[in-house]
Amino acid sequence: MAEEQKAKAKAEQIKGKAKEAAGRAVGNERLEAEGRVEQSKGDARQAKEKTKDVFRH
Repeated sequence: MAEEQKAKAKAEQIKGKAKEAAGRAVGNERLEAEGRVEQSKGDARQAKEKTKDVFRH
């Protein structure tokens, strides 16, 4: 389960970076902001999983 969540986190981060770059390329501030939000969600999920790993070992 933990590996699945880590993969989701990484996918959210990558998707967010792509959205942000696309938004910046076309000058769409909303798309750029959505990308940053997705990256933040991925960062939070990844931090949560790392914390769980620390307490697991």
